[in-house]
Amino acid sequence: MIEKAHNKFIHSVNKTFELPSVIKLCEYQRIPYREVELSKKNIFRRDGGKCQYCGTTKGILTIDHILPKSRGGESSWENLTTACFHCNNKKGNKTPIEAKMPLVATPHKPNYVLYLNQKIGKVENEWEPFLFT
Repeated sequence: MIEKAHNKFIHSVNKTFELPSVIKLCEYQRIPYREVELSKKNIFRRDGGKCQYCGTTKGILTIDHILPKSRGGESSWENLTTACFHCNNKKGNKTPIEAKMPLVATPHKPNYVLYLNQKIGKVENEWEPFLFT
């Protein structure tokens, strides 16, 4: 154990142990590289649950193909984005440039570590020195 979790303990029948927050492994078992699954839920998570055209978080949110499927657009991280119902209908079968609706952020494939961080919700302060080093 390198760092202890603040005021957190693990209890057995007759012992109490401090909960570790950071541990050092004696042996590392390689885990196969994982990618973030392309799904509607993960697109919403990546985009922070807001429309990438107008920035709203209210109303019905949908998934929009930046280059429409009817014009050869594929379902990929770089071509899918979150859009509110109004903006998705307004854009229709056009590209953002043709519809004069620029994107708030350029869509990208999320990094798995950053994705896990979003899913977990927070990074403990004592983890900071050991992340991305």
